[in-house]
Amino acid sequence: MSLAEILDPLQQPLVTVLDTPVSWTEVLGFGSGALCVWLVARQHLANWPIGIANNLFFILLFTQAGLYADAGLQIVFITLAAYGWWTWTHGGGPGTSVLPVRRTTRTEWVWLLAAGVVGTAAITLLLSRATDSTVPFWDALTTSLSLMATYGQCRKRLESWWLWIAADVVYIPLYAHKGLYLTSLLYAGFLALCIVGLRNWHRDLTARTSRPVEVAAA
Repeated sequence: MSLAEILDPLQQPLVTVLDTPVSWTEVLGFGSGALCVWLVARQHLANWPIGIANNLFFILLFTQAGLYADAGLQIVFITLAAYGWWTWTHGGGPGTSVLPVRRTTRTEWVWLLAAGVVGTAAITLLLSRATDSTVPFWDALTTSLSLMATYGQCRKRLESWWLWIAADVVYIPLYAHKGLYLTSLLYAGFLALCIVGLRNWHRDLTARTSRPVEVAAA
């Protein structure tokens, strides 16, 4: 049995939304994606394996929809998920195994913004010349924003949520334009969960930085 025959059932329509068939792949991507973001908002380690499963479903979905940058992005996400999984358990520094929430430094912002601009331009050019993508710039922009946000998530940078919010604001109409209505709805849910995650991480950061420092008696 070939790989295509194994994956074919996942690509079959399950339900119809607004006269558009919705496949098993999109439904499973919806469920695993929502669960992943919910777990990230609560800083739960299980978000990483759930996120990897979500990436695999989206590779199939986005390839079918002609969103090639987003499909390729999922492979990068899987690599970053492995890095993030390790960092969350080993990146807390001496004396702790838990990585704390921190703010993005000015140097990190400079590198992130520079990488985002260059990445968006390069991916737009690649998609315009090498694929039949009908939305090369928007596909490239969401790819760059998502990579920037994922880096911040791996390092537990508070501002990574703002980058995810910016990406979701573009993703929602982009997927609706491509007929991926359930995925568009999923990203509307992601947007709400990102706001919750931003609030939770900010609360955690505030609580940690406002704790009185214990001074040892002389």
